[in-house]
Amino acid sequence: MNKSNANKWGERTKAIHAGEFIDPASRASSPNLVMSSTFCPDQVAGFSAHNRSDYQGHIYARVSNPTIKQLGTKLAAMEGAEAAQCYASGMAASHALLAGRLNAGDHLIISDTNYVGTAELVRDSLPRWGIKVTPVDTSDLDLVASVIEPSTKMIWLETPANPIMRLSDIEAIVKLARDKNVRDVVVDSTFATPAATKPLTLGADFVVHSLTKYIGGHGDAMGGAVIGRKQDLDALNLEATVHYGGVLSPFNAWLIMRGAATFPLRMQAHEATAMRVAKFLEQHKKIKSVYYPGLVSHPQHDLAKRQMKNFSGMLSFRTCETGESVASRMIQKFQLIHYAVSLGHHRSLIYWIPTQMLMNSTYRLSHDAEQRYRRFAGDGLFRFSVGIENPEDLCAELDAVL
Repeated sequence: MNKSNANKWGERTKAIHAGEFIDPASRASSPNLVMSSTFCPDQVAGFSAHNRSDYQGHIYARVSNPTIKQLGTKLAAMEGAEAAQCYASGMAASHALLAGRLNAGDHLIISDTNYVGTAELVRDSLPRWGIKVTPVDTSDLDLVASVIEPSTKMIWLETPANPIMRLSDIEAIVKLARDKNVRDVVVDSTFATPAATKPLTLGADFVVHSLTKYIGGHGDAMGGAVIGRKQDLDALNLEATVHYGGVLSPFNAWLIMRGAATFPLRMQAHEATAMRVAKFLEQHKKIKSVYYPGLVSHPQHDLAKRQMKNFSGMLSFRTCETGESVASRMIQKFQLIHYAVSLGHHRSLIYWIPTQMLMNSTYRLSHDAEQRYRRFAGDGLFRFSVGIENPEDLCAELDAVL
């Protein structure tokens, strides 16, 4: 595969062909699934991964695997990056980047509203390792600027933010980071996906994806990825893959590659369906508020139009009735929409997220920060991952329980 050719391809072509090739032995058209845990080198190579810098082949699956390498090449092409490193889950990818790039004495600034696994990792684990963590509303540039310190090494964004759909201006924060000599800007772009936003083209240093979500797209394979400069990812591979061991299964990599082939088409359908559903909910008499970046009513719609080429399939909403009561009816009556966690699958998924429970277990925000969160979420909201079903069917099912 000629990488320079892949850079010239359109998004749909990259999703199908980048990283793939016709197998020279079998002439198979589809990518091979290589499940071997060990490989036979064709020359004498070092025993430790430290001693193999000159050997480009595969030796042991914790270091590299042909199927996973193909997936990484595809992801890099989709994000317009030099390289991608794959992991066993989105959390394994996040842990690899945080633990692989930060040292004791470093300072991390992170969005105060983001995926709960990441939020709990940085609040509960990183301080034990001597890393200072400051959660902040990254949609407010002045707030971000006010907490930057000489020891700040990383600013971690999630945009749109899980679960309230609040956006951060990637370009503006990158400029701020450069002005203040902050080394890394990381964007968890799982909600947005490469169909919407390519953070590296906006100046970010790393992109993180949970491949379990939109890129895999079918809810049957867990995986994660860190995407960025090859030199940085080679160093990350040695420490955060070989030593931490959060290795992606080749079978999961194969499934995610298969899902990625239809990713651009699915994202068009996700956006179209989510827009229809969001407009339906916005006009429903039993709905208090709807947050979807594609709606004119979203408080950051102008930023969304500038930063997102696709508004994705994620939205959140608040009901007039108590969320717990509505959630109970959903569990009992829904047939098409699954009451379940996760997101980005071809089928629709919904979940009730009460604010106080999340504050107690995960975010633990200050009074002012909590009030900023409650401006979106109130006492709680429903996070809705809109699938690619017919929107009329989804609206009818929602109407029946509301």
